[in-house]
Amino acid sequence: MNKVLILDFGSQYTQLIARRIREQKVYCEIHPCTVPFEKIRDFNPKALILSGGPASVLAKKSPKGDPRLFDLGVPILGICYGLQLIVHRMGGEVIQAKKREYGRSKLVIQGNNGLFEGVTPESVVWMSHGDSIEKIPEGFRVTGVTENKIVSAISNPEKKIHALQFHPEVAHTEGGTQILKNFLFKICDLKPDWNMHSFIQRSVEEIRDNIKKENVILGLSGGVDSSVAAVLIHRAIGDQLTCIFINNGLLRKSEAEKVRSLFTKYYPIRLKYVDASGLFLKALKGVIDPEKKRKIIGRLFIKVFEKEAKKTKGAAWLAQGTLYPDVIESVSFKGPSAVIKSHHNVGGLPKKMGLKLLEPFRELFKDEVRRLGRDLGMPDEIINRHPFPGPGLAIRVIGAVTRQRLDLLRSADAVVMEEIKRAGFYEYLWQAFAVLLPVQSVGVMGDERTYESVCALRVVKSQDGMTADWADLPHELLGRIASRIINEVKGINRVVYDITSKPPGTIEWE
Repeated sequence: MNKVLILDFGSQYTQLIARRIREQKVYCEIHPCTVPFEKIRDFNPKALILSGGPASVLAKKSPKGDPRLFDLGVPILGICYGLQLIVHRMGGEVIQAKKREYGRSKLVIQGNNGLFEGVTPESVVWMSHGDSIEKIPEGFRVTGVTENKIVSAISNPEKKIHALQFHPEVAHTEGGTQILKNFLFKICDLKPDWNMHSFIQRSVEEIRDNIKKENVILGLSGGVDSSVAAVLIHRAIGDQLTCIFINNGLLRKSEAEKVRSLFTKYYPIRLKYVDASGLFLKALKGVIDPEKKRKIIGRLFIKVFEKEAKKTKGAAWLAQGTLYPDVIESVSFKGPSAVIKSHHNVGGLPKKMGLKLLEPFRELFKDEVRRLGRDLGMPDEIINRHPFPGPGLAIRVIGAVTRQRLDLLRSADAVVMEEIKRAGFYEYLWQAFAVLLPVQSVGVMGDERTYESVCALRVVKSQDGMTADWADLPHELLGRIASRIINEVKGINRVVYDITSKPPGTIEWE
């Protein structure tokens, strides 16, 4: 199988590189730039990609990678920091730019070396750097500059080393996907031989090899990730899997009943139901800080699981539907990237949990998990569900979490779901939900003054959750949602619409 190795130097875009490569049905992995050279060599990549990063190669403590990378004899693509590292390592000169380039810029292509085949000679690209190239290394030539004559692309065809100052992986770069395709198929001569069918085969074998005769417990939430994980693991080990559905009191309206009936209907998987809502609400009493909420929920989630594990004979593994974006946003998992927020599945795990961790989707994006679910023959009502956060409504009730505020949000959120589905928009959206704000506003209802809560609507479009745009829903639909919430949910008298994209915001409010 063709394998591409991405070395992460800390860019927040690194996971998007992997995303774009997998779209071309080429398998890739991200590893930290600090990974030992021996592991890189043993991985036997057919190509290397050096990611961007926040550091400057001119800084003493900046990550430099192993110089032997350039002697592996495989094609290399450097992106942003990756370009500067190539120049620095191979005898060129990098200087601090007089003016930082960030955002859209125009690329002027100078000659076609295969990398730019099919790309418009003058294209808009996305820049993000503070250094620039003063002198290129021997054997290289400039293949692209900005309209300000700043070097933006270089190549050494003999060594098959190419480097770009801009980010081809982001949607803002025109022709970015074509550039990556040219690198994979024209320069590296790879084959598009990776798909969800091969992933299923490989995962089933790996799960069987790792689990052997031990038992696995999995936290089933009814969402896409845990549901597909349950079906995949069940295919591998059958009755060695026990799914535990914990009602933490933070679920959507009627969610517990729906999940139990759905899995009873479709799959012969062992399912235990645990009502722990009282425990979670008690632990969250008075907690306002979102990170504390996540960690409390994570720790308690594991505590309940450990208790249930003792009731499950031979349980040695805890399975989770953790995804790549969860990991990237939670910790500096692969490289020196900035931490955005902790994730329920990642940040809440205690060091001594008493169970080994099974995360078959740790390297997958959400849309890949949906495709996997389809290949497993799962029904649309499961695999087309919108993402729902591990901490549940606790991070959509901004501020203190109480049973009363949760019930308010549940009722408002149910209206949002009903109207979005009735209007036929559900499957075209990434997420649509209500958020209960910790503010009250004055209103007038039935000629009387009201002073009640404010509800925000969050509706976004996205491919993988890493970036997202707010959805420009018809005003008539928004008006209908707002009218129903105000009239039907006693305690909310104002509805606002969130039009923030990601970045700079996140999809969830907390």
